[in-house]
Amino acid sequence: MAKENPMWGRRRIQDELVKLGHQIASSTAWEILNAAGVDPAPRRSGPTWKQLTTQAHGILAIDFVHVDTISLKRLYALVLIEHGTRRAHVAGVTAHPTREWMTQAARNVLMDLAERARKLKSLIRDRDTEFTDSFDPIFTDEGIRILKSPARAPRSNAICERAIGELRRELFNRMTIINEERPRRTLTTYLAHRNKSRPHRALSQLTPAQAETGPPAPANLADYQIRRKTILGGLPHEYQIAA
Repeated sequence: MAKENPMWGRRRIQDELVKLGHQIASSTAWEILNAAGVDPAPRRSGPTWKQLTTQAHGILAIDFVHVDTISLKRLYALVLIEHGTRRAHVAGVTAHPTREWMTQAARNVLMDLAERARKLKSLIRDRDTEFTDSFDPIFTDEGIRILKSPARAPRSNAICERAIGELRRELFNRMTIINEERPRRTLTTYLAHRNKSRPHRALSQLTPAQAETGPPAPANLADYQIRRKTILGGLPHEYQIAA
């Protein structure tokens, strides 16, 4: 896994193994990598986030991630994340987030969430001018309170900011954007992979899908074949126990 994913450190590899049902300490992963002559990439410095309480299941966060095409045209992708499950969604991609586009994007969010939207109590967003006066009423009409983060305080919307940082590191910084259609397709594919197969420490190293259904049964991976699936030409990989 380390050779196939050079950006993964020992903790990221540990996450993937735990997701597959193989309980292994990060120190053991470090020892295996070190013995194999593979550099166990250091963990990024910075504070860790405590596991959210049950109130998190009623919180939705939303923000823009911008990407630039090879012709230096800036595109805006509206990304949202459910705090409780860490499921991420894309509401749309555009070069011009107009009032009409933002209104439709808000409707798309509620349609995408479907039944889960009924459990939402709050929406966290920043004070960006792209969030027009037609955006908030779509949510408040559904009984969802709008919480605006303070100016220049990204940590007040930290979970969404972390997800956007992940998109930059694992996706956009590693690909060339030609037009508006490619990031839309790419985001849809990547977020499907993220929600189904990427483990999260805030979910006890389960994927968002596993967090809803329960952890896998413990498994000794020496007794099974591990199947690798490439996503988006190999930018991320998925690992599963072969049937």
